[in-house]
Amino acid sequence: MMNNLHPIRDYIVPGKRAHLVGIGGVSMCPLAEVLRGMGLHVQGSDMTESDTVRHLRSLGIPVAIGHNAENLGDCDLVVRTAAVHDSNPEIAGAVARGIPVYERAQAWGAIMQRYPNALCVAGTHGKTTTTSMCTHIFMAAEADPTVMIGGTLPLLHAGYRVGQGDTIILESCEYCNSFLSFFPTVAVILNVEEDHLDFFKDLADIQHSFRRFAELVPPAGSVIVNADNASAMEAVAGLEHPIFTFGLDHAADCTAANLTEVDGRPVFDVMIRGEKYARVELHVYGHHNVLNALAAASAAWALGLPGHAVETGLASFTGAGRRFEHKGTYHGAEVYDDYAHHPDELHALFTTAKEMGYERLVVAFQPHTYSRTAKLFERFVEELKIPDVAILAEIFAAREQNTLGISSADLCRNIPGAVYCSTLDKAAAALRQAARPGDLILTVGAGDIYRAGEKLLAGV
Repeated sequence: MMNNLHPIRDYIVPGKRAHLVGIGGVSMCPLAEVLRGMGLHVQGSDMTESDTVRHLRSLGIPVAIGHNAENLGDCDLVVRTAAVHDSNPEIAGAVARGIPVYERAQAWGAIMQRYPNALCVAGTHGKTTTTSMCTHIFMAAEADPTVMIGGTLPLLHAGYRVGQGDTIILESCEYCNSFLSFFPTVAVILNVEEDHLDFFKDLADIQHSFRRFAELVPPAGSVIVNADNASAMEAVAGLEHPIFTFGLDHAADCTAANLTEVDGRPVFDVMIRGEKYARVELHVYGHHNVLNALAAASAAWALGLPGHAVETGLASFTGAGRRFEHKGTYHGAEVYDDYAHHPDELHALFTTAKEMGYERLVVAFQPHTYSRTAKLFERFVEELKIPDVAILAEIFAAREQNTLGISSADLCRNIPGAVYCSTLDKAAAALRQAARPGDLILTVGAGDIYRAGEKLLAGV
């Protein structure tokens, strides 16, 4: 990247000075801590003050607010997030001075090469939950892992952990082929579906990317794939590396037996090639979470962890932040928040919610990116017909400009009874008007829709 003459690992050595652009980000903050722990001098910049920035400063890591080429100082390398473009003054300044610029994923890739075990969890959806489940299991095994998750995990009070053990666990995203900079010894593929179509051409292009990810695993490592996801299995078909599978509906190396429910939550035996490995009692709901648990158990088995660590770890897992997270009660209605932003995720969330015994399902949904909304439009319409009440906030732009001229109002016109809200304040007001005792209220989306639920609960 940026015509660098040397791989980033040549710079990740004690005494080098690393400047992180966007250092307050969810995976940049742990990167800063890990680099600092490896003996580098770490500094950075971010656009705004935050708890993360203040935390980094408390560790002695200087953070500048705002982007300016002068922030670079005498750094030896620059690491940037995917959201930072070449036109950023710090990136342009580094290039002008001949300072090498690397991507965040390249830095994590170089770091994981120092760990005997690199567990990388990939998939179109379910990554955060499964990575969190893996973290609970490895913590229960007292393996002292280093962890990077794309969300907050209550166990860690953060989205990351810097450990001293021989295992690093990373949520591994396919967007912009970031995970192809990684060096997994265990690669988990949860599912492969159409998404990020602003970067990938089509499903075949996405499958090709996941195949390349699986091919990164060395001969002594493990490739773990969901046997119930036809697209994922197609992606790894004919792979030279042997595949370890998990699933419920198809023959698999790891599956669930004696599956029952206690208060709606799954209880089952984890079976590995016909032998009982663990007895699991989940404290999260849904068929999809059984599969996530099987994926995590498969990874634990592949890395030699005992079954009791799986039992203890999963028994203590109550969900990651913004993954069916209980936010409070409003006039007899329970309010939850969830990060779901793909039609498959909406389907899993809504069908699980409908089975929980509430009188009605009331959903405030905020689509994420114009391109995803446009390319998966009909599928979004289909899933948003499931709730009893559908309130649609305007599309969260994220990294995009609305060159497509699309709006959540377009979805509303195709969903009987749906309500369009141009602002979060209006979405909170619509929730307030709709709420009844006995309802399950969900705020859903990868943007800032959670604020509508918080406004509802705060009475503002």
